[in-house]
Amino acid sequence: MDVVIANLDLYLEGFGVTLLLLGVSGLGALVLGTIIAAMRISPIATLRGIATVYTEIIRNTPLTLVVLFAVVIVPLLGARVPFIISGFIALAVYTSPFVAEALRSGINGVPIGQAEAARSLGLGFSQSVALVIFPQAFRMTIPPLINVFIALAKNTSVVGGVGFVAELFGVGRTLANANGSAVIPILIGVAFFYLVVTVPLGLLATQLERKWVVQR
Repeated sequence: MDVVIANLDLYLEGFGVTLLLLGVSGLGALVLGTIIAAMRISPIATLRGIATVYTEIIRNTPLTLVVLFAVVIVPLLGARVPFIISGFIALAVYTSPFVAEALRSGINGVPIGQAEAARSLGLGFSQSVALVIFPQAFRMTIPPLINVFIALAKNTSVVGGVGFVAELFGVGRTLANANGSAVIPILIGVAFFYLVVTVPLGLLATQLERKWVVQR
């Protein structure tokens, strides 16, 4: 484990980039996923169709292809975007359909009478969704959403895997290439830092799930 301790500063630097990728892309995915979920239940058929096609295409495309498209193909088309920004966009776009589907499951769990009551009070579709449906849907889907973000935390390794961003996995790969005899300790160190993020998120999801089950 000497190589891990000697390079702890690199691990911490990569861990910081991983947290940055998780935070920024997670927020982007939450916003985009909420919009997609609203479009999926829209009374306008065109919006529903666009959201459905988007969800099916992105959800069934490998994340590696999405990342490569963002960091390789887009610059070739003339857009000069920093690699870290491309990573944010790729992860947010890839994760957003999973956020949308989690929210849609929560929307389906909201009693139909809630929407009917909102309409009877004179609320339009957007007002009903924002003030009545989504608050309840978010409450019911917090544990599944946390599971989506746990997957996102691990998916950040793909951005480092393609070699453009020095996040945690990218740092581990660089150290492994430079210290071939210590690959196992290096990878254990990488796994430890991922667990620092994913285990607390998993425990939080369990606690929130118990809380919502009791209150519903």
